[in-house]
Amino acid sequence: MPGSKHKKILIIGSSGAGKSTFSKQLAKKWDLPLVHLDSLYWNEGWVPVSKDEFIEKVKKKLEEDQWIIDGNFNSTLEWRVKYADLIIFLDFRRTLCTYRVLKRVWTHHGKTRDDMASGCNEKLDWDFLKFVWGFPSKVRPTILKVLSEAGKSRDICILRNPKELKTFLNTVSPVK
Repeated sequence: MPGSKHKKILIIGSSGAGKSTFSKQLAKKWDLPLVHLDSLYWNEGWVPVSKDEFIEKVKKKLEEDQWIIDGNFNSTLEWRVKYADLIIFLDFRRTLCTYRVLKRVWTHHGKTRDDMASGCNEKLDWDFLKFVWGFPSKVRPTILKVLSEAGKSRDICILRNPKELKTFLNTVSPVK
């Protein structure tokens, strides 16, 4: 069960599952530094950094003593899993994630969220919506495979709905 031995926590899941909100809450509760992968990947105006630069940024963060890292980016998933001592997968329904993405766009349209790089104003495009809808069939199997392979040496927690997430936040505390 999660506790004080966990100093490197990886939070993954579909866009709209609530990774950023959850990671902020957990970072505050467990007093751990927080890294949002989106803020490492995007430059102002939704311009991505080069693949090499992104990998270097991620590797540098992974080598730190403690962290919570949230985000997808399958290109670095296996590395992040190897460094993490606790992996939390928000495995929520596609309908909920899609609804939350639409709500987020409505609420933050034209503004930059605090988990994004500066100058990346909230927006929505068809490809992103298709990605969210297709996450369970296209991305989830890869995540489950990586987690299955890592399960022998890492603690893994799969939360399937907001109620389980809330219970986790309310009941699991680091041991001081």
